[in-house]
Amino acid sequence: MQTEVYAQEPKANTIGSCQSMNIVTIAYEMAQAVETLIQKARKFFFSVMLLGYRCPNCNGSLVMLAESRCRCTSCQMELDPTVRFERCLNCGGVPELRVCRYQCRDCGADIRSRFVFSGLAFDSDYFRQKVAESRQRKKEQRERVKQMLAETRTAALPLDMADLNSVPGLLEAINGLTAELADDFAVESRDEFDLKCYETHIQAHIDDFPLSLVQIPPLHENARKDLIWRFIAVIFLAHIGVVDIWQEGQDVMVVKHEVNGKG
Repeated sequence: MQTEVYAQEPKANTIGSCQSMNIVTIAYEMAQAVETLIQKARKFFFSVMLLGYRCPNCNGSLVMLAESRCRCTSCQMELDPTVRFERCLNCGGVPELRVCRYQCRDCGADIRSRFVFSGLAFDSDYFRQKVAESRQRKKEQRERVKQMLAETRTAALPLDMADLNSVPGLLEAINGLTAELADDFAVESRDEFDLKCYETHIQAHIDDFPLSLVQIPPLHENARKDLIWRFIAVIFLAHIGVVDIWQEGQDVMVVKHEVNGKG
């Protein structure tokens, strides 16, 4: 007898079927359904807990706002139902919210609130005080750091007025530096030369790269006098460590001192 052989039909691709399912969407919808159920359960729980309780101000009905926080539907007064309606089982004392749990004001025993569905009831005044204390500590710390930095600063160096005769040979050196300029040299009175002004002017124009003294813009219309005063100012600045100076041929080079430079 001849036996006929039939090919079996291939089984459905179960992997492809699983891939066709949007697992992320299903999980999201399930999470939404669970959250909706929790909200309904919370609402029902609080409605049961508030049965028989009325507003102490106007005898109106109460609705829950959050964990152990309710509001009157008539006068809109808000209150803590745990503090208002519950009492300590040990001594009958009034509950008191301390940070995030209730304790009896009299005996200190912990009181489990019937008006907390999930989570904790937080003492807003306590946390407000702690935030204010934290900000105050940070402010005081900043003030201490400022004070410490101010105390470590070097005191300003008092400088006398420039006296060209105080350094032997200075006048001769200046004459040699300005020999090619047209004006005759004359020693000026101290009142005419503003050393601080020239120091500020020079510091505003020098940088981390060398600059010739003659490249610094003049402050005085008398070119020879101005160059002399620039030269005196850079000598004083070099003496206090603000700039470095050296001579290259007939030029006096100026550059910021390394610790005063950028970077």
